[in-house]
Amino acid sequence: MYKNTIEQRLTSYGEYLLKHSMVLPGREKYFITWVRGFLNREQLLKGRSWEDKLPQYLETLSVEINIQPWQVDQAEQAVRLYFQNYQAQKNAPPVQTATTAVISTNERQIHSERFNREQAMENAREWLRIKHYAYKTEQSYMGWCKRFFHYSEQCEGVDEGGGILVTPQLIKNFLVQLATRENVAKSTQNQAFSALLFLCRNVLHIELSDMEANLRAKVGKKLPVVLSPVETSNLLALLSGTSGLMLRLIYSAGLRLSECTKLRVKDLDFEQDLLFVRSGKGDKDRATILAKKIQPELQTHLQRVKELHEQDLADGFGEVFLPGALDRKYPAAPKEWGWQYVFPSARLSIDPRSKKTRRHHVSDSSVQNAMKKAVRSSALVKQASVHTLRHSFATHLLLNGVDLRQIQDYLGHKSVETTMIYTHVVKNMRNPAVSPLDMLETMTSGTQKV
Repeated sequence: MYKNTIEQRLTSYGEYLLKHSMVLPGREKYFITWVRGFLNREQLLKGRSWEDKLPQYLETLSVEINIQPWQVDQAEQAVRLYFQNYQAQKNAPPVQTATTAVISTNERQIHSERFNREQAMENAREWLRIKHYAYKTEQSYMGWCKRFFHYSEQCEGVDEGGGILVTPQLIKNFLVQLATRENVAKSTQNQAFSALLFLCRNVLHIELSDMEANLRAKVGKKLPVVLSPVETSNLLALLSGTSGLMLRLIYSAGLRLSECTKLRVKDLDFEQDLLFVRSGKGDKDRATILAKKIQPELQTHLQRVKELHEQDLADGFGEVFLPGALDRKYPAAPKEWGWQYVFPSARLSIDPRSKKTRRHHVSDSSVQNAMKKAVRSSALVKQASVHTLRHSFATHLLLNGVDLRQIQDYLGHKSVETTMIYTHVVKNMRNPAVSPLDMLETMTSGTQKV
């Protein structure tokens, strides 16, 4: 009788996984197998709760000959989904189908409500602009909201009035299927959660309770990819044109790609050898190095940009985007030379927000493509990207004895602990330890071989 009850629950569990798109069709049987094995051994394992017993179950699996490490990970996912999602939803009180329902969780109130998808999306866009989120962040968040509502329609359906019932459990299920079915990176999962958290707080007014702390994937610290001085020199020698100038500027000043593309003419101070970053990451301003070696090439480039700007003015254009309401406060500023982008686009385009025809800055993709070609041509094995040049800037400064606090200011890091990661790279580059394999002959010289 007990065994039949377990099988019925496992069958229901498999249907639950498929209904909520947590696994691909046909793979639910593997998840059922792992949970069945756990439930059959549960009475033999020590511990009071399933969470206490899970490590012991996984340990018994890991020592079995025919089970691979990825299968142990899948078993852990299966058991956690069974108890944290399937069982939790089975034990949860029914959600009311009225316009607004209230569910009690951990003595706190969590609201669930039916929402119109189009209206919710429009409200989310308005809130993103009210809070002055970057346009790329707006696009990213709106993309995740769209994917979430599409998932909601598939799993929960839409009522006659076009409403979707959004619950914290539905949000949790969406993030789970990203991790288990689509195998997205941890950073991607966290970005999706941040987008949905914004949606719940500002538009849907749903309280996620302790889910805010538990649903973020833990991302371990990674050492940055850094090029040696020789590799950097060889790479930069292969670059030419405007993209080459931008990449050399990124390396020489430790810029992010977006900071380089958004540079204005007024942000370059040739007399003091300084470059100013305005509204960088975290909406912070900072000053960094403007290398003397790059200045002649940069000034020649600016002459060509000025000629292009003067031609735009003659054609009735020449305006550039200004942050905030500066274009209303200073009506002539958008056409002034100092506000123009250092690296403008080759063609005019329509601003997606104001619908005005302007010359925007050059796209990120053109610089990224130039970097990829140079990496391939230089036969670099390292996975180097544009951001690798920023990492190399900080590491090479440390190699030359520049103070860590000064590098922190150049990079615009909020905490010196963020900058300290480069000390680990420098330690390995400056004084690498000698492997015992290389010293083995010396260590055994003078001793008799056995």
